[in-house]
Formats: sequence, structure tokens, C-alpha cells
Amino acid sequence: MGDAITDVLNWLESRNDIQSLRAAVCDLNGIMRGKRIPVEQARKALEGKLRMPFSLIGLDIWGEDIEGNAQVFSTGDADGLCHWTGRGILPVDWTAHPTALLPLWLADEAGAPYLGDPRRALARILDRYAALGLTPVAATELEFYLVDPTSQRPVGPVSPVTGRRLDSDAALSIDEIDDFEAFIHDVYEACRMQGIPVDTAIAENGVGQFEINLNHVPDALRAADDAVLFKRTVKGVARKHGFAACFMAKPYGERAGNGFHVHFSVVDKQGRNIFDDGSEQGSETMRHAVGGLLAAMAESTLVFAPHFNSYRRLRPRSYAPTAVAWGYENRMVAIRIPGGPSAARRIEHRVSGADANPYLVLAAILGAALMGIEKQLSPGEPTGGEGQGLTLAKLPPDWASAIAAFETGPRVAEIFPAVLRDAFIACKRQELNTFALNVSDFEIETYLESV
Repeated sequence: MGDAITDVLNWLESRNDIQSLRAAVCDLNGIMRGKRIPVEQARKALEGKLRMPFSLIGLDIWGEDIEGNAQVFSTGDADGLCHWTGRGILPVDWTAHPTALLPLWLADEAGAPYLGDPRRALARILDRYAALGLTPVAATELEFYLVDPTSQRPVGPVSPVTGRRLDSDAALSIDEIDDFEAFIHDVYEACRMQGIPVDTAIAENGVGQFEINLNHVPDALRAADDAVLFKRTVKGVARKHGFAACFMAKPYGERAGNGFHVHFSVVDKQGRNIFDDGSEQGSETMRHAVGGLLAAMAESTLVFAPHFNSYRRLRPRSYAPTAVAWGYENRMVAIRIPGGPSAARRIEHRVSGADANPYLVLAAILGAALMGIEKQLSPGEPTGGEGQGLTLAKLPPDWASAIAAFETGPRVAEIFPAVLRDAFIACKRQELNTFALNVSDFEIETYLESV
């Protein structure tokens, strides 16, 4: 990695406007956490000499330590080593002064990967594919809302062109794309500078809702990096334009949620798509992969819907699935097999919300698919529509049920290492308990004098 380090240091030397860097790891909630360091410490960070506590990975959504966390109290809150991921330094121009992000992941004192790091969890799954001579090819679709940052509750942004506040749905509206062209242009430019392969952008179903797709890449770890960096980029550019970007699963109770759809195929050493057998149905291997996805889906729901708000999105007739089902060209089920040329045969996983951690999402999806391939699991018959009249297994209906399913799931235990599972469960239980202690205004208004 010596040449890559030299390249980064040379680039920094050419950018004398950059005086500080953000050295950061991604925690279990998908939040970047780390340090602001002077540019003079870049070599130290690139060479793996920067240290941060292992517990940083498992903080709750409010940035609080997990009560009773063994990683904190039995080890004295020990530090780990921060290794550079190898992703080129990422310029950031939406802050008050230009800076750059240095993406890191954690290792122990001996230099071995720290398996509680979500990026390490995905890398571990990809190593299993590589041992079989296989490479996942992945792409992501992320939805988000632009909202007015001055409002206590989400409301549509004011159009930079008309001066009017958005107050209605505008699915696939070219006019809405045009109105927000300056913002979208800057998102694309920032992504270009960071090597994020952005594809199409559309106005989605909600007020001020957009979807920007990222291109397929033959490196699922990079695809997850791209998704994490994309969310951070959109939020930063939105603030620069006077908006806030919201990736909550369901910011509006009555409007469309924000999804995070993952498309993937798998190629062999010769570059052949093993999901393609020349037919519209796809190969037997593809159906085994779908079988694995369905088998692990209920247990993995906590990964796809990790927050209290996530379960507002998973509702019938909302284009967000509630049943463990698959189908061809069917957007009403959890696993969709898109049409098109057989050479591009792929699987679309539609369960996750945009609030989920991309590393954990891709690890759960690709780990389950590999399990299905190795064990030759059958997906059963494909489902048409919403599967009315069929008896289909359901996803956990609420956060507590999803936590319990993840904790006891044998298939999840095959995908994720114990140290990560334990930390994720403890984090989610603490967050759940915190929400349970907070009584909403609506509850007070409803029940205060009526019961």
C-alpha cells in the first residue's frame, strides 16, 4: 500500500487549501465517527498508527455508551488500531473550509481485523465468495427527502425556482428535477470527486423525495463504501443549499418511505454471470440464492430495519414488503427478479430502508445468498402481486420482535461474528428502552383525559 500512501500525500501537498482531515470509522448505525486531525498527521493515519476505542463502533444512535458493555468495562475501554481502508482520500467542499475524509476500519494490537466493525463483517463474507472463485457485482438505490431545516417536523422544501413550498407528490416529475438542478448538479460533482459512481436521478413519490441510483461495481465492499459516502455527501451538499436531507425510513406517516434497494449478481472466474442460464427464469443457482435470502430474511430484519421509525415503512401496499416472498418483475414482494436481457439477470432485494447501515445490509444479503447457494435451498414458487390468498411467512412486525429474531436466529449466526451480533443487539435494546421511556405528544393528547 506504499504507493497508494505516497499518492495520497502527494495529492494533499498539491492542495494547500486543505488544513485538516476527518479520520473516521463507520459504526453499527452507519454513522461516521472519528477525529479532526491536522493535515500533518495524514501519514500517521495512513500507516495505521492512529488509535480509537473499539467501543466507538457500538455507540447508540445518540452517541452514548452501551450500559454494561463488556467492550468498555472488562477491557478498560481499550483502543484499537485504525487501518486505512485503501479508498483514496475523499475531498469535502461543503464545510466552512475545504477538508477531506480518510476512511478507516479497526484492527486489534496484532493487526488482525476487529470483527465488530461492520465493514469487516462484509469483507468476511466476500472472502468466502472469493474462496469459491466467485465475485458479487452490486448496485444500490437510495431514496431521501429534502426538507426545510428550520421546521421542527419535516415539511417540503421551498423550490429555488418558484419560491413556493413543495406540498404534493411529484413522481418522475422532470420539472421538480429541473427546479433542484443546482443541488443535484453539486451532488453529482461531489460524487465524481470522491469516485462514487452515480447513475440516474428521479423525483420519487413523496414531497421533495428523490432517488439517485449508483452503478453496478464488481466489488461489493466498494459498493457499500459508495452508499455510506453518498449519504454523507447528500446531507452535506443539501446543507450547502439551505436544505436538510433526510434518510429516515418514514419521515411522513402518510407518504412514501425511503427505501434502500440492492441489486446484485455473481460472476465466476471467467466473468460469467452464474444467475444467467439464457432463460427469463434465471439459473438454478439464482433460485438457490433466493432461497437463502428468504430463509434468513426474518432473522435479518433488524439489519434492514434497525430503528424505531423503520417499522412505519414496512406496511402493506406501500411498496415496502411485509412478507417473505419473491417474484418476477414484482415490486410488491421482498425479492424481485427484474426482467431484461438474460446476461444481466440479477436479484433485487427490496426490504431495507435508507436508514440502514450499508455494510450490514450487504453482508446480510450476500451472506444469505451464499448460504442458499451452498445448501441448495429452494425458494418455493414465485408470488404474483401481493400474494393475496397465500399463506406467506411474515417479517417481524415491530422493533422488539426483530431484535429477538436477530438474537436467536441460527442463520444470522452463520453470517455475522458473535462480537458484532452481541454489540448490535445491546445497542438496539438500549435504544428500544430509551424510546419506551419517552411518551409522545400524540399519546398525551389522545389519552390524558379520555381514559
